[in-house]
Amino acid sequence: MFFDWLFRDVSAARNLFERHAALQHNKYMSRYLPVYLRRWSVLATLDFGLGFLFERGLQATMLSACFITWSCMTVVGMVVIAVAWVFLTYGRLS
Repeated sequence: MFFDWLFRDVSAARNLFERHAALQHNKYMSRYLPVYLRRWSVLATLDFGLGFLFERGLQATMLSACFITWSCMTVVGMVVIAVAWVFLTYGRLS
């Protein structure tokens, strides 16, 4: 579910060569971000569906609120993944 292990920290580079290498590595690994975006979208849809089921079907509002809140958090995570993917894929990074 989490993709931070795919990327290298550019700010930890000691010189310009290492910085460029880390940036190129991150740009290459950004091709896997749509896979994580799909995983998070399935999770958001599942959480929203369960929240709707508990709210409408079982009248369990507290449990529904937990699932709806979690679905909102996953949507925020999806936005972060999408922005990172767009900037790494289409951004002008040298």
